[in-house]
Amino acid sequence: MGRRKKMVERVTALMSNPEMIRNIGIVAHIDHGKTTLSDNLLAGAGMISKELAGRQLFMDSDEEEQARGITIDSANVSMVHEYNGKEYLINLIDTPGHVDFGGDVTRAMRAVDGAVVVIDAVEGTMPQTETVLRQALKEHVKPVLFINKVDRLINELQVDAQEMQIRLGKLIDHVNKLIKGMNEERYNAGWRVDAAEGTVAFGSALYNWAISVPMMQKTGVSFQQVFDYCRAEDMKSLAEKCPLHEAVNDMVIRFLPTPIVAQADRVNVIWHGDKESKIGKAMLSADATADLAFMVTDISMDPHAGEVATGRLFSGSLTRGMEVYVSGASKKNRIQQVGVFMGPERLEVENIPAGNIAAVTGLRDAIVGSTVTTLDGMEAFESITHASEPVVTVAVEAKHMKDLPKLVEVLRQVAKEDPTLKITLNEETGEHLMAGMGELHLEVIAHRIERDKGVEITTTPPLVVYRETIRGTAGPVEGKSPNRHNRFYVTVEPLEEGVRELIRNGEISMRMPEVERREKLIAAGMDKDEAKGIADIFESNIYVDVTKGIQYLNETMELVLEGFQEVMKAGPLSREPCMGVKVKLTDAKLHEDAVHRGPAQVIPASRQGIQAAMLMADDTLLEPHQKVFIQVPQDQMGGAAKEIQGRRGVIINMTSEGDMTIIESKAPVSELFGFAGDIRSATEGRAMWSTEFAGFDTLPANMTTEVVSGIRERKGLKKELPQASDYLSM
Repeated sequence: MGRRKKMVERVTALMSNPEMIRNIGIVAHIDHGKTTLSDNLLAGAGMISKELAGRQLFMDSDEEEQARGITIDSANVSMVHEYNGKEYLINLIDTPGHVDFGGDVTRAMRAVDGAVVVIDAVEGTMPQTETVLRQALKEHVKPVLFINKVDRLINELQVDAQEMQIRLGKLIDHVNKLIKGMNEERYNAGWRVDAAEGTVAFGSALYNWAISVPMMQKTGVSFQQVFDYCRAEDMKSLAEKCPLHEAVNDMVIRFLPTPIVAQADRVNVIWHGDKESKIGKAMLSADATADLAFMVTDISMDPHAGEVATGRLFSGSLTRGMEVYVSGASKKNRIQQVGVFMGPERLEVENIPAGNIAAVTGLRDAIVGSTVTTLDGMEAFESITHASEPVVTVAVEAKHMKDLPKLVEVLRQVAKEDPTLKITLNEETGEHLMAGMGELHLEVIAHRIERDKGVEITTTPPLVVYRETIRGTAGPVEGKSPNRHNRFYVTVEPLEEGVRELIRNGEISMRMPEVERREKLIAAGMDKDEAKGIADIFESNIYVDVTKGIQYLNETMELVLEGFQEVMKAGPLSREPCMGVKVKLTDAKLHEDAVHRGPAQVIPASRQGIQAAMLMADDTLLEPHQKVFIQVPQDQMGGAAKEIQGRRGVIINMTSEGDMTIIESKAPVSELFGFAGDIRSATEGRAMWSTEFAGFDTLPANMTTEVVSGIRERKGLKKELPQASDYLSM
């Protein structure tokens, strides 16, 4: 027990000195060894026993993770590391590499300041490596590189010492090329990885050794010796002379920024408030005495403590019993416990100062991405944008009627823990719909509901979520209220691609100052008057008010927008969500008596005008696509290619490396169900594959009618395709 007590003292002492803290994430493509690396770092720092590391995959506490051998949830851990005679606290978040859980990576990047990018020496950078690296740079998180599985390069590929250096050099160059392509400004400011400088380490997480140029100077072990040890398969001596945790943690402390240095730059990227304000200055300098500014990046369930919100503390200090505002919630929340991580366990403390990653209970209203603060009316942090959108849905029902109330509660919980999951209730059929990133994502969640939450459920086969959009323009169309006293005239047209891009990247929102938003929109090709009249941005759709001086419009606008949002959530053609639609209000006639322009009058009038106009503007469906990357031995390539082409897929690129072929392709999500089994049989089980979201594309015209009718029938609507006249009250 004495050792643990001493550890606790060390962690709490370091916590209050931001100079001695490093907040880092470990990111990589699936199976490149992140979790083994995290385990061995912890073991090396004396946080878990050496015997357990690597075998037990300490970080993957979830049985599901252990069964599948993949990390699903980000795990938070902390460790103390000594460098040049001083102790440092390293807070580490291990993120999942599987693309279905990409949302977790995005969120983890918000909490950290630096990232250790892990790549497999044999496989090199993979599509997912690029995705996570892009995510890190977008959040201004500084990368260093760890090249894992170097022993495989030597023993499986039998390369000699010189060839090995050439190969590693190529890998490093490629990563730098990626950094430069993604963020040239950072690259020019010195954000590149360089072996000579010490920002690259090589090693084997499995065998627990690692080396870098500074480490070679420190231990006197040369590159040739590393090669010889590997060739002799004597990993043990190597691990004793060059322990993994020392090489990697030294690199982290030396080259990744302190919270103070990082916040001075990162706060500008993730917070759009006034930098000169008190809270702005406090966050830029990680001031522990100022108002609280805490960003929630993860919510998990603890059987004893209930909901635990983990996140990054940018300013102020967290203490027990504090009353705080949570963005988007009306009443204050009271913080019950505050804790930091020690190893993988949560350690309760009295007080946590700015610059740390903290875990808090009692934030009832917080969701992932919430801003928690003691400052009333503080401008919230930029909401977290995800690279992908939910594209596959299953309907979930409780097996036993008595479990229904519990199921509703559980689904709310699951949606809170994983924001990339969308849960909706289909009013017409009473089914709960669960939409996620892919088949695997939903399988894992369904399994978790049964196992952790103890509710037996049945799920329907997965369905694709389409999007509705328009190809032409139409209008002005008149939308009349049931009492005929209010009329709205709207036109619809496709939203400019440049503007859609801005929304997708989270660069414009209704929360930013109007002038700044207007300038960005005009630069992206939007008409000046339109840019001035933006009334609402809903997902990737925009409502513009170009009317002049209409009486009572201001006080009615909220209801008008409610009608707009209802249509955008469920378009007129198939009741699927809309994307890329621009609605313009060109004129309106309103009853002077407020009683006659209430919600029951205005919402339907606003809604019907838009619905009719969309149907006149060549309303059509977009279907989601996924990129499919397949690695397959050359003799099995034909089978794999046929498998993709038979699913309306296109092959974008084929490259070969040694006797392996890498196929990069793209196919509609609707055709990829059951792909796992089929590709296995088509390639005798020898293909490795992964997918990532590739956006939406127009559904082929010859399929539209059939698909739309199918969706309408499933939703209990009339099977015939709707006409504009169906929506206009005569």
